[in-house]
Amino acid sequence: MRYAAKIAIRHLLATPGQTALLVLGVATGVGVFVFMSALIGGLASLLTQRTVGNIAHVIVEPAERDPALIVGGDGVQVAIQKDLSRREQISVWEPAARQAEETPRVVAVSPQVRGSAFVQRGQAIAPVGVIGVQPDKLSAVADIANAMVAGSDALPPDSVLIGATLADDLGLRTGQVIRVRSDRGRERSFRIGGVFSLGISSADRQAVYMNFNAARALFDLPSGISRIEMKVAPVDAAPRIAAELSRATGLKVTAWTDENAQLFEALDAQGRTGTVIKAFALVTIVIGIASAMLLSIVRRRGEIGIMRAVGASERFVLGIFIFEGTLIGTIGAMSGALLAWIALLPFPPLSEVEGGGLPVDRAQGDYLLAIVLTSAAAALASWLAAGRASKVDPVEAIGT
Repeated sequence: MRYAAKIAIRHLLATPGQTALLVLGVATGVGVFVFMSALIGGLASLLTQRTVGNIAHVIVEPAERDPALIVGGDGVQVAIQKDLSRREQISVWEPAARQAEETPRVVAVSPQVRGSAFVQRGQAIAPVGVIGVQPDKLSAVADIANAMVAGSDALPPDSVLIGATLADDLGLRTGQVIRVRSDRGRERSFRIGGVFSLGISSADRQAVYMNFNAARALFDLPSGISRIEMKVAPVDAAPRIAAELSRATGLKVTAWTDENAQLFEALDAQGRTGTVIKAFALVTIVIGIASAMLLSIVRRRGEIGIMRAVGASERFVLGIFIFEGTLIGTIGAMSGALLAWIALLPFPPLSEVEGGGLPVDRAQGDYLLAIVLTSAAAALASWLAAGRASKVDPVEAIGT
């Protein structure tokens, strides 16, 4: 095989223009493959970041307390109505929170106290949803710290953070004092410590973040909490993690995919579409190499006949052309991957992509995959084309 490799290299160097053109064709195909991988992967990451980046991926809530059905005598059935006067809460929540923190792929856990309330400033009143969080976990789910447009994200017991739309509607600004009245009839004054803008209409218009302990007092929850929110990575692991936690805790655990089924299906379809596009790019490379090898075989039919006449075996001739095609594919793939990496350098990170910009993620360029697949595809295409060359009749080939 070493002698076959030497002959293959001599063949390639004998026609440098044609060899360079073949390598350039493969490099172009690989460059497109890598760029499409970076673009498709970046688009999926950006869509995921913009849509589920600021929502909980897994939510733990109190177990459902459905009405109990009792079968009495003489076929009489008695239903015990669900007690709506009791506030839904996770009374003993610390073990569930620890279980969540110890679960693989869970990256953030945030115990919360939630409830409905009214915010009053003078004669202006607006309904809001209060979210009581521990100060050190304020940005565990929604990135409030980086969404602040005024004030500070500090969350002392006498301070609250409100959305930008709510602030505009009520004419509020940092430092002012508002009254918050909960659905439990409790009322308290708070100072506006900061204003945030998440870009989510419902959150910016109705969300009010306050200190965990202050929310407990406001909603009359001295020991329990309303829910536990979690972030996981990757986000598509949420259904599996939700199932695990549901079995472990006995609580109601919901994954984001249950509430956003259409969005999950759209992201999945986008990923499959990207795979199909990349597959077509790879097929184009294979066809190009196979076509070039067939043309090379036709041009060298006489040389092949002479080699066969002097005793070269079919395996030897097959090895020459397989080595040629594999070498062209490997060099072209490495060149294309390098050029694609250089071409992707000017694109900004996903976190800095502005509206209308291309969401290209260099880290998802599939450089190694492109080189391996292209080299393997080149070897396969060369083998298919060289099979014809190895069976050339020496007499017929020399005569032509």
